[in-house]
Amino acid sequence: MTASLSVNINAIAMLRNRRDLPWPNLIGLGRIALAAGASGLTVHPRPDERHIRFADLPAIRALIDDEFPQAEFNIEGYPTREFLDLVAANEPEQVTLVPDDPAQSTSDHGWDLERDADFLRPIITDLKRQAIRVSLFVDADPEAPAAAKMLGADRIELYTGPYGGAHDDPIREANELEKLELTANAAAKAGIAVNAGHDLTVENLPALVKKIPNLVEVSIGHGLTADALVHGMAGAVGRYLDALQP
Repeated sequence: MTASLSVNINAIAMLRNRRDLPWPNLIGLGRIALAAGASGLTVHPRPDERHIRFADLPAIRALIDDEFPQAEFNIEGYPTREFLDLVAANEPEQVTLVPDDPAQSTSDHGWDLERDADFLRPIITDLKRQAIRVSLFVDADPEAPAAAKMLGADRIELYTGPYGGAHDDPIREANELEKLELTANAAAKAGIAVNAGHDLTVENLPALVKKIPNLVEVSIGHGLTADALVHGMAGAVGRYLDALQP
């Protein structure tokens, strides 16, 4: 099985937001990514709209519905009432719940599923009533998949930041990869699907794919956007699709 690629377009939105101008064109680049073979688009709307703006979401939904009906819209973020209202209005195929503080520049840890269980359970139940697939952002921890399954989640998303951050230290990189592998193995036993995301690159994806054959989806933004500056968006998507081949 080859994992699908969801392109996170937050970094494109952040670049656009540096000026009061409509470029880079978020929808245009999303269209190129999907036409090049990406399976979906991911956004992470934050309360201050420093990346994706709330007004972007209906346009992304329309792009997928009108031109790429086989693709998926993944909205990730911390489940405030405002976030959940955005989800209900824009009907993503998947919601990835992330324990972000609004002040964080980017996601940097997974849920504490024991501590946060009572908070998450009714939110997950409500999202699933809306026929939305629910993924929980988790650290590499073999206990996490079963806990996520008990809460009603459909998937976990492995936080791969420590793995990506070890790019200049082969020993630490191997240790982080082993932790991810053990967690993915536990997910297979628990019967819950596995996504992954954060600081994944063309260079570190092949080893991840080899170690986690049950990987269903990766969500990639920063590294892919950086590659697109060199290779173009279609070229960057093609490179990541090649890197995902088992």
